[in-house]
Amino acid sequence: MFQIRKICCIGAGYVGGPTCSVIASMCPEIKVTVVDVNESRIKAWNSDTLPIYEPGLNEVVLSCRGKNLFFSTDIDSAIKEADLVFISVNTPTKTYGMGKGRAADLKFIEACARRIVEVSDGYKIVTEKSTVPVRAAESIRRIFDANTKPSLNLQVLSNPEFLAEGTAVKDLKEPDRVLIGGDETPEGQKAIQALCDVYEHWVPKSRIITTNTWSSELSKLAANAFLAQRISSINSISALCESTGADVEEVAKAIGMDQRIGSKFLKASVGFGGSCFQKDVLNLVYLCEALNLPEVASYWQQVIDMNEYQRKRFACRIIDCLFNTVTGKKIALLGFSFKKDTGDTRESSSIYISKYLMDEGAKLHIYDPKVLKEQIIQDLSQPSISGDNPQRVSELVTVTSDPYEACKSAHALVICTEWDMFKDLDYEKIHDQMLKPAFIFDGRRVLDHLHPQLQNLGFQIETIGKKVTTRLPFTPSGGVPRITLNEPPCKKSKA
Repeated sequence: MFQIRKICCIGAGYVGGPTCSVIASMCPEIKVTVVDVNESRIKAWNSDTLPIYEPGLNEVVLSCRGKNLFFSTDIDSAIKEADLVFISVNTPTKTYGMGKGRAADLKFIEACARRIVEVSDGYKIVTEKSTVPVRAAESIRRIFDANTKPSLNLQVLSNPEFLAEGTAVKDLKEPDRVLIGGDETPEGQKAIQALCDVYEHWVPKSRIITTNTWSSELSKLAANAFLAQRISSINSISALCESTGADVEEVAKAIGMDQRIGSKFLKASVGFGGSCFQKDVLNLVYLCEALNLPEVASYWQQVIDMNEYQRKRFACRIIDCLFNTVTGKKIALLGFSFKKDTGDTRESSSIYISKYLMDEGAKLHIYDPKVLKEQIIQDLSQPSISGDNPQRVSELVTVTSDPYEACKSAHALVICTEWDMFKDLDYEKIHDQMLKPAFIFDGRRVLDHLHPQLQNLGFQIETIGKKVTTRLPFTPSGGVPRITLNEPPCKKSKA
């Protein structure tokens, strides 16, 4: 029986870094080397300040770094000595050519496959860890077969990750399931068993699922699509609640108690973000269109459209409440990461809400406890957000390190990320420093328990999926906001 003693992981990002750190922690007899072409990222992994923030990750890395966990830029050496190679590189949505805006760009996957076959000898197991479209493993195998050597035997597996940012370490140590897909040949089953043996160090056998490669790849896409669908579904109900006087939290609790539905992912908000949900749903849409299943593609496209609608609807609500204009007005935006307990901003709803407000000339003062200023400026300066005028970011955006400073003299406070610290701010102090009437727009429902207190202080509260206060009477004398819900999304998902 083949035993894995050395693992190489290509890609030191949000998947490769935490995953291999936990494997090294749970399997002290296995040497794990994480490699990346990005020297600054590898230096960060070898420093006291890791390149990503995850609760508990620092302790895991410190417990085994330098013992059986290593971070390096020497990619070829790590591949040569490894028994198992994880491919954990980025698979972004294509921004050009066929499938633009929907299909996954597999150039980094292909580059890894070519490098592996070039420097390898003997028997190796190559495992997809990145989220990839269905049949990507077949593409890797074709590259291997076309460049094979007499001394080389490469087996390809699919082992998608199901971790969630913010709880990644817990998800890796106590997974709901581990999914491993491979060929149904004797050689393929041998490779599957070798990888199962690694996970069985800490994962019960009953939670390790083995399938063929295609089922494994599709399961990952389908899982993320179903989760995104639930968020869009409850967000659609939140719009209905605001128009009828219902409370989306009460509705979510009522339907979530039905065991057939369950309560998870029924939290209304300003929309989902992160590196996976939008990318994977769009990938699924593209796959359905390529397989001539337009009705299925249209169904899943609606999940993305509803997410974009929710973001735009929230921004329009801010403008509407601020007397139909935010031009030149200071707005405090609290939270920029796509969710709490992570510094990841990829596809964060904060980016799009900032874009809509900047389009109206608002002056944004942004605070986030974990996102760096440089990252915020970079996200807001991308062409899809700032158009052909990136200069406006420096004119309209100020990034602060103090939430109270962000709120000082502001017309409104907008909560875009559900950081726990926002529940404990001194709102009396904030209200005293804001312009009156002082507005709070709670896009994450983190202040529900404080509504009576906030109203007594004098705040005008607007929240997702609920009517909290009667709005101040206002009859617009001029035009309406340039943003309308009927406009197409700023970042088109369809080709």
